[in-house]
Amino acid sequence: MKQDTQGPVEGAAQARPPRVPVQRATAARPGERPGDRPGERQAGGGRGGPGGGGARDGAARGEHTHGEPAVPPLAPPRPRAAVQRSSVRGQVLDALRTALVRGELRPGEVYSAPVLGERFGVSATPVREAMQQLTLEGAVEVVPNRGFRVVERGARELAELAEVRALIEMPVMLRLARTVPAERWAELRPLAEATVRAASSGCRATYAESDRAFHRAVLALAGNEQLVRIAEDLHRRAQWPLVGGAAGAGAGGRGRRGELVADAHEHTALLDALIAGDLEVVRALVGEHFSGAG
Repeated sequence: MKQDTQGPVEGAAQARPPRVPVQRATAARPGERPGDRPGERQAGGGRGGPGGGGARDGAARGEHTHGEPAVPPLAPPRPRAAVQRSSVRGQVLDALRTALVRGELRPGEVYSAPVLGERFGVSATPVREAMQQLTLEGAVEVVPNRGFRVVERGARELAELAEVRALIEMPVMLRLARTVPAERWAELRPLAEATVRAASSGCRATYAESDRAFHRAVLALAGNEQLVRIAEDLHRRAQWPLVGGAAGAGAGGRGRRGELVADAHEHTALLDALIAGDLEVVRALVGEHFSGAG
């Protein structure tokens, strides 16, 4: 009889689900009932009565329940549209700069963002943002309720820019001529030759880009990023068309192509003098190059 009564009890003990580790790790205080401590659930399902309705109902309603970590809110999605707008703005900015150098946007003329947007196949917003950048660069100015006017620049402004560029770049080039080894200068040969090819094409916009690339590579040898950035901005400003010279800037005529080719050959001659370490020739070529705003 004793064996018969113990059998079901043992079977019930075997069928009972194991207690969670948190309940085993802490001993119950005197007078406490199972489920009274925070985070502890009864075998029947929790403190909310049979079936554990209290805890589970709270979880179902999104409420924080004892013993369960709060779920952090989802991070907001990243603004993909802003990246796309930035990319479009950059492309429009490059296109507008090219149009300016070629003389397609004439000095003194006013251009509206919607009209230019139709030309480039984009909305007015990226055009307006690009024009605002050109305003900071001094290429255009805002005309309220109309658009943007291309700045009319004369020979005096071009001469002033050339003087500022010479004050900044000439001392740096002369210092580099004394310190940079010949093999480093030889690495810039492809850039100098690229300016000659660009000048031979007669496209002022193509030459302007290769011209800046060569000067940027030379100044980069100084290891001063601020210097490179300021010189690049001045160089770009010096490349905007002058009043009365915009039409011929991109026409590719013999006179314009000849000027570009002569300017480009100053790059190769300067590089030859730098490789040879001839400081007197370097000084003369740099002075001549900046006097022509190259």
